[in-house]
Amino acid sequence: MTPEQKQELIRLLQKGEEISPEWARILFPPEKREYELVYHGKDREEDIIADALAVPLQPVRTFGRNGVDWHNKLIFGDNLQAMKTLLAMKKNGDLCNADGTQGVRLVYIDPPFATKQDFQGSDDQKAYQDKIAGAEFLEFMRQRLIFLRELLTEDGTIYVHLDYRKLHYIKALGDEVFGENNFMNEVIWCYRERGISKTFWNNKHQTILVWAKRRGEQLFNSDAARVPYSEEYLKKFKHEDENGKYQIRGKNIKGSPVQRADGLTPEAEKKYPGLTYRQYMKKGQLPLDWWELSLLNKAANERTSYPTQKPESLLARIVKASSNPGDIVMDCFAGSGTTLAVAEKLKRRWIGIDCGKLAIYTAQKRLLSIDAGYDLTTRVDGSSFGELAKDLSKELENCSSADEKIAILVDWLERSYNKEFEKAKPIVYGKKCSPFTLYNAGLYDFSKLKELIWQDWRFFALQLFQCRDEKHRIGGIEFDGYRQSASVMVYNHVEVRRKGAVISEDTIQEIHEAAGSRVGSKVFIIAPSLAFDFQQDYIDFDKVRYYALRIPYSIIRELHRCEFKALKQPSDEMAVNDTVEAVGFDFIRTPELKYKTGIEKPKGELFEYGVIKIETFKSDAVVREPLKKKGNLETLSMVLLDLDYDEKSKVFNLDEIQYATAIEKASWKVLFRRDQLGRKLMAVFLDIYGNEARILIDAAEFGKLVAKKSKGKKK
Repeated sequence: MTPEQKQELIRLLQKGEEISPEWARILFPPEKREYELVYHGKDREEDIIADALAVPLQPVRTFGRNGVDWHNKLIFGDNLQAMKTLLAMKKNGDLCNADGTQGVRLVYIDPPFATKQDFQGSDDQKAYQDKIAGAEFLEFMRQRLIFLRELLTEDGTIYVHLDYRKLHYIKALGDEVFGENNFMNEVIWCYRERGISKTFWNNKHQTILVWAKRRGEQLFNSDAARVPYSEEYLKKFKHEDENGKYQIRGKNIKGSPVQRADGLTPEAEKKYPGLTYRQYMKKGQLPLDWWELSLLNKAANERTSYPTQKPESLLARIVKASSNPGDIVMDCFAGSGTTLAVAEKLKRRWIGIDCGKLAIYTAQKRLLSIDAGYDLTTRVDGSSFGELAKDLSKELENCSSADEKIAILVDWLERSYNKEFEKAKPIVYGKKCSPFTLYNAGLYDFSKLKELIWQDWRFFALQLFQCRDEKHRIGGIEFDGYRQSASVMVYNHVEVRRKGAVISEDTIQEIHEAAGSRVGSKVFIIAPSLAFDFQQDYIDFDKVRYYALRIPYSIIRELHRCEFKALKQPSDEMAVNDTVEAVGFDFIRTPELKYKTGIEKPKGELFEYGVIKIETFKSDAVVREPLKKKGNLETLSMVLLDLDYDEKSKVFNLDEIQYATAIEKASWKVLFRRDQLGRKLMAVFLDIYGNEARILIDAAEFGKLVAKKSKGKKK
C-alpha cells in the first residue's frame, strides 16, 4: 500500500463510508501467499531493500597481492548495510564467480539463536543471553534473508544453521522469502557428546535449513556430498582391477547389466557359479539429511577462543556439495571464520562479514595461518594449572557416575597439556592463503576518506547522508542527487584543495542566483568541514535555505532524521554473540590511554606475569551519540594481545583475549605469562564502538611499574 492509499483508507473508515470492491485487490493482493508469519514491525520487502543504508567499503589492509577480476573480502561492519553495497556490486558486474556468473553461489549463516532467556552457566559466569528476541529478532533475520536471496546466483543455495529455539519461526520466514517450493532440506546435525540433564531429553542435535534460489536449478555435487562407508562395509570389497575395488554379486534383482565375473580363481568359480557381476565400490554412501559429526574437540588445533565455533568438517560437507572451485561463498555472521577458512582450503572465493572486532581479528589470524602451511593456529591463552584445575572441579561437580568423571578428567589433561606447552607456528606470507582485503563498513578513517578519488568520495558522501544518486540540472547548475525531495550538491574536495578555494557565502549566493527559486525551499551541500568558510549550519537566500552538511559534523538531528546505533563490542565472553543492528556511519577516533607496565607473581602461581595497569581509557563517538558514562575505563570492551609481534610484517597475530569484566575484577590489570613473550608485545585496546588504541611494548620494559601514555587523537 502506498502512503496515499493508507491515508485514503483511514479517511473512509473514519467517515464510515462504504469501501468499494476495488480495495479488495489492494488489501488482499492475489500474489500474496495463502499464509504468512505476522508480527509487529514487519516491513514490506520493497521498503527493506530501498531503505537499507549502503555503506562504502573502505580498504584497511590487503594481505598478499590481489587479483584483477576478484579478491576475497573480510568486512567489519553491520551485515545489512554491507550487503546493500554488495548488491550494488552484483548489479554492476563486480560480484563475479570464476565462471563469469554474477552473485554468490553459496551462503552459510550461523546467526545468534535469540531467545531473551538465561541459560545455566558456571557460578562465575554471566548466563548467556541473546541481544534481541521476539518480533525484533524475526524482522532482523527476515531483512537479512531478503538481501541474501537477492545476492544469490540463480543456481545458488543458502544454508541457515539454527537450534530448536527459533527453528520453526525461521522456517516460516524462509519459506516466505525464498518460496516454500524452493525449500530443499531440513538437515539434522547430531553428535554423541556426554549428557548433563536428568530432567529432560538431552539436546544432541542442531538443524540446518536449506533453500535453493530456484529449486531444480541449484548446484549440487552429489558425489562430493557422499559420506564415507563404514570399515565393516569396506571389508566386503576384496577384489580390485583397473576400475577400482569390487565385490562379486549374484544376479542383480534391479535389472542392472549382468556379466560373468572373469579372472576368478577356480575356488572362486565354485563359490560364485552362474551369472555374476562386479559391484564396484563408489566414493561413499549417498547423501542423507542427517549427519553424525562430532562437536569441535576442546583440544583441536582448529579451535580458537571464539564461542559457538563450528567444526570445519561440517562446513566442508556443505561447501563441497553446493559450490565448485572458484565460486563465491559468503558468511555474513562470520564469527571465528570457519566458513572462510574452509572455502579458502577448498579453493573457493569468499566474503565474510561481522560486526565484532574480535571475530575479525580471529578470522584474520585463522586465514593467515593457512598461509603459513598449517591448518589453524593452536590455542595459547596462558592459563595456569591452577586456573585449569578450578575449571576441572566445576565440571566434576555436575557428574553423577565414575565413568563420566574419568572422561572429563582425560579431556582436562589433554586441554591442560595443550594450553601449557603448545606454541603457535610463525606466519610466513605468500605461500598458501589467497590474497584478501580487510574492509571497514560504517567506521571510517577520515584522513583516508579525503584521499579517495572524486567518484568514490561522491558515492560516500551521498550514502553518508542517505541521498539518492540522481544527477540533475537546475538553471545550469549540476546537482548530484536528492535528500528526500531536496536537491543535493557534493562539493568536489579535490578541486577545492587544488585551487585553494573554499565554500563561502558568496559561493552559495552564486548557486542561488543561477538556480533561483526553482530548487525549492531546501538545498543540501556536502563537503569536508574545513572547506566551509562560515560556521552556520545553513544560509538563507530569499525563501531558500542552503544547509551545510559537514564531514565530520556535529549531530544535527533535524538534518539526519535518523537515530544512530553503534556496533557495540562485548565486554565479556558470554556477550560475544550479542547482535547489534547498526545504523549510519561513524569516524575512527583513537581512545585516550594511560598505563603502566610491570611484573607480578601471584600467590600460589609458578610463573611470573607481565602486567599492563590501565590508568585511563577514554573514548567516544564522533557522529553517534556517545554513551553517557562517568569517569574512565567504562568504554573499554576488551584487550587483544600479540605476545610476539612481528614488526617486519606488521600483522597483528592474536594470541590472547581479555575482556573488560575480567580486567576490572583484576583491578584494571592485563596479565599474561612473561615466559611466553617474544621481543615485542602488541596490545590492542578496543572500545565499545570498535575504535582501537594500539601500543607496542618491548619485552624488556616489563620490570618495575613504569608510567606510559598513549594520547588518542582523531584521525
